Amino acid sequence: MSATPATLERLCTDPVARWLLFEARDLAQSRDVLGGLAKSLVATGFPLYRLFFTVRTLHPQVLSIGLLWRRDGGEITETPRAHGILQQDIYLRSPIRLIHQGAAEVRRRIGAADGPLDFPILADLRRDGCTDYVILPLTFSGNRINAVSAATDRPSGFTAAEIERLKSLMPLLGHVLEIKETERIGATLLDTYLGHDAGRRVLGGLIRRGEAITLAAAVWYCDLRNFTATTERLPRDEVIAMLNDYFECMVGPIHAHGGQVLKFIGDALLAIFPIADDLDRDRACLAALAAAEQALADLARLNLRRGAAGKTMLQGGIALHTGPVSYGNIGAPDRLDFTVIGAAVNFVTRLERLCGELGRPLLASARFASPCGSRLRPIGRHRLRGIEAEQEVFALPAGEADCDGKAEVIRVAEH
Repeated sequence: MSATPATLERLCTDPVARWLLFEARDLAQSRDVLGGLAKSLVATGFPLYRLFFTVRTLHPQVLSIGLLWRRDGGEITETPRAHGILQQDIYLRSPIRLIHQGAAEVRRRIGAADGPLDFPILADLRRDGCTDYVILPLTFSGNRINAVSAATDRPSGFTAAEIERLKSLMPLLGHVLEIKETERIGATLLDTYLGHDAGRRVLGGLIRRGEAITLAAAVWYCDLRNFTATTERLPRDEVIAMLNDYFECMVGPIHAHGGQVLKFIGDALLAIFPIADDLDRDRACLAALAAAEQALADLARLNLRRGAAGKTMLQGGIALHTGPVSYGNIGAPDRLDFTVIGAAVNFVTRLERLCGELGRPLLASARFASPCGSRLRPIGRHRLRGIEAEQEVFALPAGEADCDGKAEVIRVAEH
């Protein structure tokens, strides 16, 4: 929506326009902009009862986000809409669909008993005492159309001048909200592809090649067994679905117990549980162990479902270790990876290979096992490839971490 000279002249004298130009851009999030806009409009006598903003976003689980302000409410309400919403009745019967299809506005006077209620939202608004409703396009760069709607409970509804005022504010509001949503999308993508902590550090300026920090961590490395052979006999889509199911079993517990997933390497996963100081080591190791046990239990439940469906059972190994790691940017000048390296990482990847040889789903180093008390038992000294001295290796007691599903069947039956 472009601004005409007459519109620009009006904007110069509109305090809400000046707020959008000089103050709104410094707010942290779109929800702050929406709340500030609503309060600014009300302060100038605009008869606003409800203000709603919906924008499409880039997120693996969310297609769009709706933000709602109500005069009688408190906090801004944020509603994410999942992918697939465009085929659902809630969207198909919404005036938002008409805006996306190119409508310049959709307005309904709903105060009268015979007022049109051709969209479900209108009946809800009438029950709230609203008398007038308008929804307008909010256009971002590249002609990406979002929407803003407003409703009033004033008996006479909006005036023509008030509707024109709202329209005149849309270009400024679009510029401000596009900046905020671009920042949100950037943070979401970094969070999704790098992990929350790594993404935060990159946004914070840790971006130069070679920049890194050293931190202590419990290190997790897991891998699927027989993955290469499996990929050769299964269709591509089935392999991808299998990996997604497996990683969901691993990642959920890692995040739930405070860990950070750093990298997917084919069918393998690298994660850390940062250790704040010497007094924090026991907590981090116990959290990593609890996550590993939950992951193996989740994998057992997954195998029960896969077995019932006649699908390939999944077996894997989880290795746990502790030590200092270098955490930062590594790579070529124009292609970097934010990851961890160090002797602890090398050790844990070699320890995981022993899982298959010993038929154990979980192995831990002596350094990791020492804070975990009797939960982990020594199973002898073993040689790890590339490491000169034999290493004492620890595991859960036999039967406590059976990822082929048998132990989990027993636990489910007992409960």
